[in-house]
Amino acid sequence: MKEQEYETRLHIKTIDVQHLYNAFSHYNRYEPTPYAALDELCAVYPFHSEDTVIDFGCGKGRLNFYLHDRFDCSVIGIEMNGQFYEDALTNQMNYLKKVKKRRGSLQFEHVYAESYPIPVEATKFYFFNPFSVQIFIKVVNHILQSVEQAPRTIDLILYYPADEYRYFLENQTAFEQIEEVRLRDLFEKNHDERFVIYRFATSDTMTERV
Repeated sequence: MKEQEYETRLHIKTIDVQHLYNAFSHYNRYEPTPYAALDELCAVYPFHSEDTVIDFGCGKGRLNFYLHDRFDCSVIGIEMNGQFYEDALTNQMNYLKKVKKRRGSLQFEHVYAESYPIPVEATKFYFFNPFSVQIFIKVVNHILQSVEQAPRTIDLILYYPADEYRYFLENQTAFEQIEEVRLRDLFEKNHDERFVIYRFATSDTMTERV
């Protein structure tokens, strides 16, 4: 299904790429994950209705609506840019007018990622290089603090994974890579066109599976 076909079916508008400027030097431009890439990810890596997924730097909410529609899971979008946040709320209003009532919740928070308190029910965390590695480290540490409060298995899903993100996870945390999803038509030309998934499991959840 083409980008605009997905947008029409979900009743949302998320296609445009938009830049942030000097005031947000630690934050990167808004660029939604391609729908085709999400299709490939979800063909290999499962989401479930019991999941609560947090999308850091959600922009206008594409991933949120895609996962909520396809898997009926709860999704939280974190966005520090006021205009993108308002756009996400407009998309949410239009989406909820058209879809059938779902069990999973759908919400957006206008907050800096490093200031967001991680809910203990969150199980999966999505990053498309939304900010600098300095902020990423703070966010991951907050995620790990939430696991100390409520032991559980958690996954970090990185699209177009930054080397700095991966170095930190592999050398300074107990996260382990469990999956790599290479995009069929793009990876040979650009080896960043992939998803890399890391998992952290506490000792009493080691037997859990996604």
